[in-house]
Amino acid sequence: MKIRPASASDLSAMTRIIADAYHKYVQRIGKAPGPMLDDYPAHVRRHTAWVVESDAMVLGLIVLLPERDHLMLDNVAVDPAHHGRGVGRALMTFAEQEAVRRGYTELRLYTHEMMTENLAMYPALGWQETGRGEQAGYRRVFFRKPV
Repeated sequence: MKIRPASASDLSAMTRIIADAYHKYVQRIGKAPGPMLDDYPAHVRRHTAWVVESDAMVLGLIVLLPERDHLMLDNVAVDPAHHGRGVGRALMTFAEQEAVRRGYTELRLYTHEMMTENLAMYPALGWQETGRGEQAGYRRVFFRKPV
């Protein structure tokens, strides 16, 4: 697997992966999750999106947003056909390495409170819950991880 900056030629694969990864949450949440509404061409233009590929096939993506005092892990998504193969873990490790490379001491992220899989997974990966609340019309759970 190789992680590289996303390019315009990756947008169709990124769009498909986002739809496939998040469609199961639409009914649970009652509307499209935030990542389904995001502007991926803008992330590509701003160099805030990366893809992971194997054999020239995009398997997942990550969006990292630089903030003043932390790096925001805005989205990580893996093609469901490739779950359980270490793709997500590779992207999470990349986020930590990228934060350190940029001089940050902390990563942050949030997830929807109805994405219960994430609520179990992030603490298992060393993330600490820092709060819950409504943001942009979604019930979110906020996490941080020192790096």
